[in-house]
Amino acid sequence: MGHLYQLAIIGAGPAGIATAIESYVLGMRDIVLLEKDENHNATIRKFYKDNKRVDKDWKGQKVELDGTIYFMDGTKESTLDFFDQLLDNEVLELKTHTEVQKIVKIEDGFEVFIAGGSILAKYVVVTIGRMGKPNKPDYKIPPSIKNQVHFTLDACGTDEKIMVVGGGDSAIEYAVDLCEKNEVSICYRRGTFRRANPTNQADITRVVEAGKVRPLLNTEIVELESESGKVKVLFSDGAFELFDRLVYAIGGTTPSGFLQSSGIQEEDGKPVHDENYQTNVSGLFVAGDITQESGGSIALGLNHGFAIANYIIGLSK
Repeated sequence: MGHLYQLAIIGAGPAGIATAIESYVLGMRDIVLLEKDENHNATIRKFYKDNKRVDKDWKGQKVELDGTIYFMDGTKESTLDFFDQLLDNEVLELKTHTEVQKIVKIEDGFEVFIAGGSILAKYVVVTIGRMGKPNKPDYKIPPSIKNQVHFTLDACGTDEKIMVVGGGDSAIEYAVDLCEKNEVSICYRRGTFRRANPTNQADITRVVEAGKVRPLLNTEIVELESESGKVKVLFSDGAFELFDRLVYAIGGTTPSGFLQSSGIQEEDGKPVHDENYQTNVSGLFVAGDITQESGGSIALGLNHGFAIANYIIGLSK
């Protein structure tokens, strides 16, 4: 049926890269990394603003690194450089633009289905990030304004009236970044930005007090419409306002459909796994932020990769 890899890893983020490298260090050589985007760490590239701070102890979580990968605090750019170097220094096969459709258990391992074919592997690790599927609002986004509603800053320009929706770190960072060249509001359904880290709380306070960002707190959006080429936002109190552009930063979700199609059980919105991150399907593992309550810790993802690599090597002996 074709070449059988020892290990196939779905998703080339921190957990996926760590699983590959730790497995390589322990002696495994036939490893393939499958990434649907054009490069590794797509979440960091797409959803982190330039020069965003990246902490090892994400949101104050103190994590002692278990494996051979030494990760430290940095920025978006230094973190991407760090993972570039890891991939350059190891003999690993990275297949980009390769989206996995489903995983099927077979006698010798797994058949991993991709567009136009499949890949065979003895073991498979799923490290798809939550932000690969960003949360969207419950209300409809009319097709006529879809080009003005975004989930990253990629399409934002200058001298626009923009509303950022959300109250976490990403939403605050987006608003602070955009307000230097745009008229910016930030809409959040709660009364404070207490979910954000202290630095971002200080930043949003600074720009609000300077009049650069208008906070719309305790505010719910109920509907979007198109009006005169603008996005008309209707609020729960009956008021409305027109904007050139909306940017949503309301988190991401577990890719439940993909997990279910591969036979992986879920509980409370997360894939079920044991202490070795093995799912209910023997030989099929999960790692990274889809296993975490709120996701996002690079250090925890690195530790997941180390634990899985050690367990798989143990099974192979």
